[in-house]
Amino acid sequence: MVTGHGFHLAQVNIGRLKAPIDDPRIADFVAQLDEINALAEASRGFVWRLKDDSGNATAIPAFEDPQMIINMSVWESLEALREYTYRSDHTRVLTRRRDWFEKLDLPHLALWWIPTGTLPTVEEAKERLALLAAHGPTAEAFTFRERFPAPAVAA
Repeated sequence: MVTGHGFHLAQVNIGRLKAPIDDPRIADFVAQLDEINALAEASRGFVWRLKDDSGNATAIPAFEDPQMIINMSVWESLEALREYTYRSDHTRVLTRRRDWFEKLDLPHLALWWIPTGTLPTVEEAKERLALLAAHGPTAEAFTFRERFPAPAVAA
């Protein structure tokens, strides 16, 4: 189900590394970043991802804590993001997330619909995580488990 109705799906995913990004305990994670990012960009339905000049987002200071990192992307549909997340080589990173990331006591993933042609900001993403933490899944911030359809566009 491609939305095709003037909306794309934005996602934010945050995590607190168990050690600084340059620590040998995180090296396996860092070594896979370029490959996994390239896989995302080559995936059906990919639109955009947050990155700096290095090609990834690990150095973007979204939080005061330097071990908190952020990942954001935009997709044509929920199905396209789900396919990449759970049915590609990305799964090998997911299966090892506990090796590199601490368990958070707050939502680490939020999804929401944005008008086609717009891009989410880091501040907006943090607001969506806060909405999810405060109210649970709603049309403004939801999860893969509790999804909401793209808004209807007036004819």
